[in-house]
Amino acid sequence: MGFFDKLKSGLNKTKESFNDKINNVFSNFRKVDEELLEELEEVLIMSDIGFETSEKIIDELRTKIKRQKIENEEDVKNALKEIMKEILEVGSPELFLDTTPSIILVVGVNGVRKNHFYWKNCQQIS
Repeated sequence: MGFFDKLKSGLNKTKESFNDKINNVFSNFRKVDEELLEELEEVLIMSDIGFETSEKIIDELRTKIKRQKIENEEDVKNALKEIMKEILEVGSPELFLDTTPSIILVVGVNGVRKNHFYWKNCQQIS
């Protein structure tokens, strides 16, 4: 099994575990209330999304539920997905190197060719 197969397999396990936890919360609640939101927040925090981000997601979800008068499980799930997608959307992939000096941080595990990335891009920038 190659590196990308292992990565894909690991990410798939993480996704399934997260989905199972979220679905479990919804299976234990029949109405959209504060207790449901607290349980969802706990799942987000326990899934390493982080306290501040989890709090932000739940606050936005709470607002959306009130504003759109969401009352069923499927609509709450869809709203949760939308909020999380918005947070994960990446801005412009362009490098803005108008300042001197410019700093580029390259992060990665050993063996992923960070130096190759650095030298390839430094030649383009110079």
